[in-house]
Amino acid sequence: MLVAEDAFNYPTHVAHYMVFGLDAWDRRGKHSPTIGTSIGMERVDGIGGFFFRAKDPAALARWYEAHLGINIAPTDVETPPWVSKEGVTVFAPFAQDTDYFASDRSFMLNFRVKNLDAMLAQLSDAGIAISHEQTIDGIGRFVRIHDPEGNPIELWQPPA
Repeated sequence: MLVAEDAFNYPTHVAHYMVFGLDAWDRRGKHSPTIGTSIGMERVDGIGGFFFRAKDPAALARWYEAHLGINIAPTDVETPPWVSKEGVTVFAPFAQDTDYFASDRSFMLNFRVKNLDAMLAQLSDAGIAISHEQTIDGIGRFVRIHDPEGNPIELWQPPA
């Protein structure tokens, strides 16, 4: 049986939710109260944006649009933003000395995908290197890619 510490080398607190909490999470996007959460407490609904520095922001935005389907951030009210699907989001600060991703990076994006095989074919056709392929029973399939500036991106296909 998979134990928390084995779950793809995630820190124990993250692996716990991925291993034991996935079935408990309401897949319609609603939250079940957890230890340390006040019932009736106002909560955020999700991530409204992810902002980070880039050497060439316009080129990097085009790469994310071309290869992962993420719309470029709107600059007016006519341009549609990227709208993600509801689902599990793991928000997890990692220890400063983690070896889960490169020590010269302060973050790693993790995107849920519906069909990892189709995404891998698309990325391979574009010449994007794929690594760290792994399947964890009950959790899903994972792979790692990097954007043109070297930022790590994990793609995750949760179990059906």
